[in-house]
Amino acid sequence: MEKAVPAKDRLLKSGKNWMGGETRGKTLVILCAVIMISATIAITIFLGTKGLQSFIKNGVSLVEFITSKNWNPTNQANPEYGTLPFIFGSFAVTFLSALVAAPLGIGGAIFMTEIAPSWGRKILQPVIELLVGIPSVVYGFIGLSVLVPFIRENVGGLGFSLLSGTIVLSVMILPTVTTIATDSMSSLPKTLREGSYALGATRWQTIRKVLIPAALPTLLTAIVLGMARAFGEALAVQMVIGNVKDLPSSLLDASATLTTIITLNMGHTTYGSVENNTLWSMGLILLIMSFAFILLIRYLSSRRKV
Repeated sequence: MEKAVPAKDRLLKSGKNWMGGETRGKTLVILCAVIMISATIAITIFLGTKGLQSFIKNGVSLVEFITSKNWNPTNQANPEYGTLPFIFGSFAVTFLSALVAAPLGIGGAIFMTEIAPSWGRKILQPVIELLVGIPSVVYGFIGLSVLVPFIRENVGGLGFSLLSGTIVLSVMILPTVTTIATDSMSSLPKTLREGSYALGATRWQTIRKVLIPAALPTLLTAIVLGMARAFGEALAVQMVIGNVKDLPSSLLDASATLTTIITLNMGHTTYGSVENNTLWSMGLILLIMSFAFILLIRYLSSRRKV
């Protein structure tokens, strides 16, 4: 027969096993955190170093780079490195797509959480999730095949325009805005609704004057997250926006963004050349804007916690 192990020894053994498991789990979590932080710092340092080469090593004027409208880096006699049209195009399609997607996404979230019966959310939620899983190249191909000819024939212009890029990006960021807004509206305490109804408010008054103000920081966070994705999108926008070097004067004019110019030209430049370094500088601008969006999201999140 096996000798019985005293209860005290069993407790000590289980305690040691538990402490050992906790130490291993803590070590694994810390290792993952260190890897993520190191990767972020490494990417920032690398991109910052490469992005500054055009100003430090090649003597490109920072003011001209940001404010000039002329982009002709291949001109041997008088090369020009103005990225203002591309910066404007990036901000234009980002803010315009946010203006379209924000009311649609927040409206859809209100419909799913406050108006539709339970079966309404069961139908609409999978549709939103399906939009998330569609690759960006599919959005671009649909825009190129359907949207661009439609705008050319019924609205005007060549079809390749800011309007096409805005519509494509609006559909792409709509699931992000809708999902976060839905979670925000669902997490509001029921006491807010009950208190408003008890005071005699209608459902629309409750939504407009109680629920939306209470969820406003998170709703703004959803919009900013959608804008962050729109600002960094390249392939889908590249297929429908036209990719020209001029500043657009209307929504029907072709344009370009920082991401589209990088993807179009990076493979045709020599590593270490002035043109290659200016493309890295565009990437640095994208990184800085990503940091700006993150800081804005952190600020809005802190407002939500107060």
